[in-house]
Amino acid sequence: MSSGPYDIAVVGSGFAGSLLATIAQRLGRSVVLLERGKHPRFAIGESSTPLANLLLEDLSTRYRLPELKSLSKWGPWQRRHPEVSCGLKRGFSFYHHTLGEPAATGPDRAKQLLVAASPHNEIADTHWYRADFDEVFVQEAQKTGVTYLDEVQLRSFSESDDEVRLDGTKNGHELTIRAKFVVDATGPRGFLHHALGITELPIPGFPATQALYSHFSHVDRLENTQQAPHSEMPPYPVDDAAVHHVFDGGWIWVLQFNNGITSAGVAATAELAERLGFSEGAQAWEQLLNLIPMLKNQFAAAKPERPFAHVSKLSFLSAAIVGKRWALLPSAAGFVDPLLSTGFTLTLLGVARLAEIIERDWGTESLGPSLAGYAYQTKDELLAAGRLIACLYKSMGDFPLFVSLSLLYFAAVSFAETVHRLGRLQRAGSFLLQDHPAFGPRCRLLFDRILNARCELDSKELTEEILRIIEPFDVAGLSDPNRRNWYPVKAEDLYRGASKVGATRDEISQLLDRSGFRTLQPQ
Repeated sequence: MSSGPYDIAVVGSGFAGSLLATIAQRLGRSVVLLERGKHPRFAIGESSTPLANLLLEDLSTRYRLPELKSLSKWGPWQRRHPEVSCGLKRGFSFYHHTLGEPAATGPDRAKQLLVAASPHNEIADTHWYRADFDEVFVQEAQKTGVTYLDEVQLRSFSESDDEVRLDGTKNGHELTIRAKFVVDATGPRGFLHHALGITELPIPGFPATQALYSHFSHVDRLENTQQAPHSEMPPYPVDDAAVHHVFDGGWIWVLQFNNGITSAGVAATAELAERLGFSEGAQAWEQLLNLIPMLKNQFAAAKPERPFAHVSKLSFLSAAIVGKRWALLPSAAGFVDPLLSTGFTLTLLGVARLAEIIERDWGTESLGPSLAGYAYQTKDELLAAGRLIACLYKSMGDFPLFVSLSLLYFAAVSFAETVHRLGRLQRAGSFLLQDHPAFGPRCRLLFDRILNARCELDSKELTEEILRIIEPFDVAGLSDPNRRNWYPVKAEDLYRGASKVGATRDEISQLLDRSGFRTLQPQ
């Protein structure tokens, strides 16, 4: 069987591959979307952020995809698609543990960090239950005219002067796909990595890491299993978040969906993973829970709903990201770590950039240079995430420093989200403000200093330096020591930071109204 020729073949029908295929079809290109498995199917990578949702909303608006736009916020999602499972994400919750010891839960908040991402549920972020979420995107692609083929096993990629040929099988029958261009959306070490023999590059300074994870039922909420040590109310319910449990050498995530399923897993240095026996799966997980009483209580009645997945080499960076007739989405070009939920933002930035290239440069001599620029920016942003998260791994045993480094991330993304909503994209053109002439270089110097330190780090001195870096970009009250590791979303912080984003008080007020900040009930 031969199919084509198409303008574009997208390999991999996760949400990102399906979204790019849909957009390319909207732009007048003929597109085939290829899937190795069959939807609905399990996928990891589940927690969104305000910036990721803003990118999804912008793409849905620009390319006329109203069904997908409704999935960018909790409130519209629940009204428009209640059948599509997801989780409520009001922020990022962090707890620090010493393995084998009870959690410290004193009133000083020294062992926790709560960073809110929204002021109320209506405009909150979500955890994407990928079995449901990805299937919606595939259906949308088919509605727009994308040819969709599942249960396709590709074995080879061959390139001529004017097209690419993909050979494989579908349901045991030979299949050939011909296209002018191929986009790989199959994830780390995916199709083109193997078909073209692309080598891997190390992420400088990043430790070797492993992961172990599954989906569970009957997981309780922390608020039901822990005695509240504070008289004050936290900025959001701590379970309605991406919950991180941090310890020296690793961390555990807990994401709760509204269908009774909880995604949970651990990422850790290879040394710690070997010591805990990650390759043993469920046995290693139980051993780890026994070392963290807070989690042991929360998972007392939990049942794994699928076999544990063990990833023996978690981080990845491709030595090549584009060719003359192919490109990797950021999710296939590299992966650092699920800490801080950076993956969706990086991937959606890549979708937006490739969509713009297809729209602007398709069939012109500018296509090659534009793809080279895309590759450079994709690699630069993956390395930026790698530097930050490498520093976070190095500080997992020193929670005050871990908190300060985390605030660098929250300062950068809240600044970027604000200028994006104001239409001042030139103030934040890259992830983590890496191309900003002040923020980017100062962060790189700080990260190099931490990663190359040969003696014990001075947490107090580094924290003071981090606060100096953050202050000119802080529109979320992150520099306020009176918050004591609890950071709500407050309008007054944006008003105070108006000059930092080049806005007037009236413009901030209009932004708050447009974003639904003050809308406590659906309109």
